[in-house]
This record gives sequence, C-alpha cells and structure tokens, in this order.
Amino acid sequence: MGLLAIGDLIVGVSNDAVNFLNSAIGSKAISFRNIMILASLGIAFGAISSSGMMEVARKGIFNPSAFFFDEIVYIFMAVMMTDILLLDFFNTLGLPTSTTVSIVFELLGAAVVMAVIKIIQGGGTLLELSNYINTEKATQIVLGILLSIFIAFTIGAISQWISRLIYSYQYENKSPALNASFGGFALAIIFNFILVKGIKSTPYSDLEFEFLSGLTINGFIENNALAVSLFSFVFWYAISFFMIRFLRADIFKIIIGVGTFALALAFAGNDLVNFIGVPIAAFQSYEAWISSGLAANEFSMGVLSEKVATPTLFLLLSGLVMILTLVFSSKAKKVVKTSLDLSNQFDTRERFKPNALSRYLVRFFIAANQLFQKLFSKQQLRSLNKTFTPIDQGKSGVGTPAFDKLRASINLVIAAVLIAAATSYKLPLSTTYVAFMVAMGTSLADRAWGSDSAVFRVAGVLNVIGGWFLTALSAFTVGGMIVYLLYIGGVQVIAVIMFIILLLIGKNYIKHKKENKDILEEERALVVESSSFQGVIEETGATIEAVMKESFDIFSFVVAGLSTNDIKSLEKGKKKAVKLAEEVENLDNQLFYFIRNLEDSSIAASNFYIELLQYLHDLSEDLSYLSKISYSHVNNNHRKLKLAQIKELMNIETNLKNTFKEAKEAFKMKQNVKEFQDILLEKNKIFELIDEKINMQIERTRAEETSPKSTALYFNFLIRTKELITHKFELVDKYYAVVKKL
Repeated sequence: MGLLAIGDLIVGVSNDAVNFLNSAIGSKAISFRNIMILASLGIAFGAISSSGMMEVARKGIFNPSAFFFDEIVYIFMAVMMTDILLLDFFNTLGLPTSTTVSIVFELLGAAVVMAVIKIIQGGGTLLELSNYINTEKATQIVLGILLSIFIAFTIGAISQWISRLIYSYQYENKSPALNASFGGFALAIIFNFILVKGIKSTPYSDLEFEFLSGLTINGFIENNALAVSLFSFVFWYAISFFMIRFLRADIFKIIIGVGTFALALAFAGNDLVNFIGVPIAAFQSYEAWISSGLAANEFSMGVLSEKVATPTLFLLLSGLVMILTLVFSSKAKKVVKTSLDLSNQFDTRERFKPNALSRYLVRFFIAANQLFQKLFSKQQLRSLNKTFTPIDQGKSGVGTPAFDKLRASINLVIAAVLIAAATSYKLPLSTTYVAFMVAMGTSLADRAWGSDSAVFRVAGVLNVIGGWFLTALSAFTVGGMIVYLLYIGGVQVIAVIMFIILLLIGKNYIKHKKENKDILEEERALVVESSSFQGVIEETGATIEAVMKESFDIFSFVVAGLSTNDIKSLEKGKKKAVKLAEEVENLDNQLFYFIRNLEDSSIAASNFYIELLQYLHDLSEDLSYLSKISYSHVNNNHRKLKLAQIKELMNIETNLKNTFKEAKEAFKMKQNVKEFQDILLEKNKIFELIDEKINMQIERTRAEETSPKSTALYFNFLIRTKELITHKFELVDKYYAVVKKL
C-alpha cells in the first residue's frame, strides 16, 4: 500500500501541477528556477500544515460501519490501483483532470460493487444500497464538476474583459495609484485565500484565541468578513504603492509570485487527501483490526467514522515526494503545456483537431459577438479594438510569453477567490477545473482565440472537458471491476494487477520519453527564426538536412514493408509521412512571423524561403502518396510483388540512400559548394535507373504479369519516386544557386 501511495503521489502531482504553474510559466514573469522554488515552498508548507483529516476517504463516500476489515482493504486497494492507472493515462496524454473527482468516483465504484456483493450474498435487494453508500456526497461532486466549468469560465472571462478595458496592454505605464489599487485588491484576495483555504486544514483552525474574542481564526474571519477584507485591502494597497512608487517594483510580478505560492500551498494542504487519504485510512484500519483480536471478516470498520489526524511524519514524506515530482516530472510539464497552448495569445502549433461541435460553437459566438457589437457606436468599437490589440511581439517563438502578466495575475486572483468562496460555503468546486476554466475564460475575453485559432482551441477545451467526465466514468467502472477481481482472486490477483500496472506505466514512460525526444528534435531542426539573409540560409540548411533524413527513413520503411508484406513497417512509414507533412505545415503557419521578423535589407530571403517551402511540400506529398498506396495494397491483401520487382525497388533504395546521405551531409556542411555540385551530377544517373525499371516492368506486363493491382502499384510507385527525386534535386539546386552567390 505504501508503494501505491508513493506512485499515486507522483502521478497526481504531475497532473495537478497545472493548477499553480501555468500562469507563472505562461507569462514568463519569473524564471523557471524561481517558479519551482516558490511552488516547492508552497507545497512544503501546505503538506506540513495539513491536519490530514481524511474524511472523504474514511467516510465521505460510504458508510464504514457497513463493511468488515477485509472488504475495506479490497476497496482501498482497488482505489489506489485505479487512481495510478487513470492519472498516469491522463498525464501521458498531457490532459489535466481532477484528482478529487477521480478518488471520489473510484471510492464510489469500488464501494458500490462491494456493497452489491454483500447484498446478493445476504439475499437482499438493491434498495438496501443506500445503507452502504453516501449518495449525497457523490451528487455534490457531480454538481461541483458542472459548477466549476460554468462559474470559473464565466467569471474568468468577465474579470479579464473588465481588467483589459481598464488597463489595455499598456498596463505597466498606468499611474502608481491605479496599479497599487490592483495590487492591493489582488494581494488581499490571495492572502485571504491562504487564510481561508490554507489554515482551514491545519490543526490551528479549531483553536480559540483570546485576542480574537475567543473565536477561532476561521470563525473570526467569517464573523468580520467585511472589516477583514477592507483592512486587508488598505494594508496591501499601502504596501503596493510603496513598492511601486519608491522601490520601482513590478507589482504584477509580485502578484504572480505570491499567487503561485498560495495555490501550491492550498494544493498540498487540501488536495493531499486525494493521494494519501486512502492508504492512511487503510493503515489506520489495519491498526484498529490488529488491536481488536477479531477475524478480518468479523471486524466492523465503524472506527473509520471517528476523526483521526495523520501522523506528521507521513505528511513530511508526502510533501518531499510532491516536491521531487514537481521538479523532475516531464509529464507535469506536458500537462502544463496543454493549458498554455490553449490559452496562448499568439499563434502556436495546434495539437487538437476541430470537430463539428467546436465549429458550431465558434459560429454561435461569432454571431453573438456581432449582436454585441451593435450595442456600441463605430467610434466606441474602434476604441475597444485598440484596447484589446496586443503589443506587437514580432515572431512568436520559444522565448515569447504565452500571455502577459496582467492576464496571469487575473488567472491567479480569480482562481483563488473562487476556491476560497467555495471553501467558505462548502461548495465542492474542483481546484483543477477552476484553474483551467478560468484560464480559458480569460483567453476568450483577451481575444486569444482569434478566427485562425478559435476552432482548434475550442476543440481542445471540449476534449479536456470530455476527459473530465470520462475520468468519473472510468474511475467508477475500473474501480468496481478491480475490487470484484480482488474479492474473488485474493492475493494472486493483487500480484497480477500490480504486474499489469508496472507494465502499463513502463510502457507509457517509454512512449512519453520517445515523444519528448521526437519533439525536441523537431523543435531543433524544423525552425527558422533568423532575421538576416545569411542566418536564414544557415537555418534553412539545418531544416532541409532534417527533412532529407526523415524522407529517406520513410522511403526505407515503405520499401521494406512492400518487400516483406509487413503491414507494421508500412504503417510506421505512413505515420512518419503524416508527421513530416505536419512539420512542414507548421513552417507554413510560421511564415507570417518569419516575414515580419526579417530585416528590411534581407527582404529577398522571403522569396527564397517561400520557394523552399513549396519544394518541402512537394517532397512530403510524394512520400505521403507512396506510403498510402503501399499501405492500402498490403492492407487489402492484394498479391505480393514479385521477387524481381522487390529486387529492383531495393536497388533504387540503395541508390537513393547514397544521394539522400550526400545531400544531408552537404546541408550539414552549410556552404560547401563542391558537395552540392557532386549531388546535382547524380540526377541523370538515378533518372536513367528508374526509367530502366519502368521499361522492364512494361515488358513483364506484356509477357508474364497477371496481377492488375500489383502492376498498377509498381508503376505508380516508380513514377512517384521519380517525382520525389525531381523535387529533391530542385530543392538542392535552389539552395545551391543561392549559396553560390554568397
């Protein structure tokens, strides 16, 4: 159970990191190192100060007195196994989900199945299920999902729209008084959030203090909410004004830093229950059973209804695991990246495909916006458009912030106030849902979802929201299935399931590591960001070098697949061809920024770059066609190519290997003119070779060929290969012509 707890902590933190990291990372207001320090400190303080009252795990979902010790152990074991599998799956996809929802529905699914087993064995009816399950809590959680989505998105959008209306994008140039007012308001909310959300889970929350008229801290805040709020605002306004006016401090950067710390603290102090609540409850159940002296199937677990604090050592160890995960987890960075891509103010590589619902919603909001605009005069609309027009950042690249510090501040402040309010009124809002949907709402209000990106961004948000509901359904179903298997199989099944978990996690880790490697290679190779003609030449050479390597790899996979009728090799070649086409398309998407980023004296580089893009497109289309027709032939179980045809294809592949290798080396050596000359001399030789193979196939067709499908495939393959080579040499020739002039 301890190993499962550690595993759950790792996968849970990897997903929930998006809640408190996305604003700071997206705005680039603080260095990544300092972000990690602030978040780690917040997690450390939150974990240490947590009281560890694991009420949800112990009695929030089911009635513990209705189950015996052995049944409770099966429930808790099933929950931990399911949680690790589920959260690791979402982390691998890079999608944020709710650890609260997952743990609740895992508990619900496992408890329901165990209750049904007990009812059937006892000869009862399903009407008795209410004696075992706390249905009210489950209903609250479902309601919380819906509330989180709607409330967070709406309030986030409204708040950002008003803030941008006041500040525009020139927020740093506003008066010290205005910025101090914003700072006072934001910091007051954040520190109130720390008090309400953070202290609530500490042992000090129930202590009465004489200087507070005998009230607890929470009680005092609740009874004097208005006075505390006003005092807090005045205090932080004074601090903010002093820092802005006399220390020349950036108040927005301070808000982002404090907000990141606060959300990390609250996350560790309150959501810690989602990761260690179940194993702690299991451990305490074991202690109670051992001391009872009863058999496992006779000891009732009514003891779980009592409040028992978690040992401090467990909290310290949990905090340490959380901090280490935050620092080293690449999957956490992937989840954060999803949120940042969907909220990016500028064009970015869209990872989600549009769907019918996203297209409909975009059309609906366009129509609604047109009606909204009728409320304003033309002059007012021009003023609004000017206010909501971002400052030109030039080319969007790796170092460009996804959004500005004003939006990052709003994200943190609104998330804090909503979570604090929900805590005060005991509403089951999900931290993940709130943080994510606030970010999406502010993005919409900030016009980050423009006409060129809206359909992709909306599709992405719909995918994430769909994943949230899938979380609940999957958690309930898988949790129930595993507890049933554990009940009927015992220790042997536990060992099998643990092996499967390790196998799946290992597989996901390898897949994730490979994806990260591919992404890094892609980012290094297929990018042209220079502003000078000379720089464009050099960077374009690196891009073409990468394309040459990928092109031959795809061709080799296709030939190998056709030669052996290996569908897996052909499928791999087909996927790599699709990926290459996407990479080239990404260069197209960056064309606008490329041209904008060029120096006036280097305007000739635009024409050069556009022509090269066309050649790259031609290459990728040729490879896509070859991979598709080959895959379709083998997948449809058509007749295999003859041995003579296979040998001819392999002969062509050998010759292509040499020319692609030479071309790759030429581009790697940048401006070695001799290398390019040698490559261009090979053109006629390869053309003659392919023409020879075409003539040989014509003779075979007239004399001995009996398969129309194989004949058509072979002719198409040879002709398209000739086009591939033509486009490759056109690319080399164009680059060589420019290099020769330098």
